[in-house]
Amino acid sequence: MKACSFASLIVVVGCVTSAPNVHAQAASAGPMTSSSVAGPSQPAPTNKQLARDVRKALSKAPNFAVSNVFVTARGGVVTLSGSVPDGPQIQQASDVAMRVPGVTSVNNHLNIYTRGY
Repeated sequence: MKACSFASLIVVVGCVTSAPNVHAQAASAGPMTSSSVAGPSQPAPTNKQLARDVRKALSKAPNFAVSNVFVTARGGVVTLSGSVPDGPQIQQASDVAMRVPGVTSVNNHLNIYTRGY
């Protein structure tokens, strides 16, 4: 019994001491270079420009209140948030955004603005 406990203790101690030296690596991992890693600032101008284009299109849409609408974009996916004064403008915003070149999909999180709240 004591021999079994001692052997278990040796195995556990061996695993614990060798675990910090183990590193996970993907099968296709090679040396990392600066050209293979995208920097956080590289896609930002494209995303910002797409968001600006959508907001500009919304501002030109007939009878659309864009003042409380916020537009973000990431990789072609546009997210609309904020509020509009009436229900039909929620669908109108999605339709206008989908017609902007570069938009692949729209996440519409617009709500109807209620005065006094």
